[in-house]
Amino acid sequence: MMNGHDDIAHRLKITEGHLKKVIAMNSGGAYCIDILHQLQAIRAALGKVESKILENHLNSCVKDAFDKGDQKKAISEVLAVFDKTR
Repeated sequence: MMNGHDDIAHRLKITEGHLKKVIAMNSGGAYCIDILHQLQAIRAALGKVESKILENHLNSCVKDAFDKGDQKKAISEVLAVFDKTR
């Protein structure tokens, strides 16, 4: 079984492969809708990676911060990430 970092690395390598395919499709003049479908798959894969990284962060860094009494800092960091994505 893969640990969190190995799983994330594996997912990113798969996503990298999809992106390389999109680059080749674009260079090769593939049908636009086919390229868009591949881009949607990449976006979904990155969303899963993002969720996994957040889960790992909450289960380790945030948990440690709460144990040390640094709740406000930990919460602010997580919220700041989501503020950037809006």
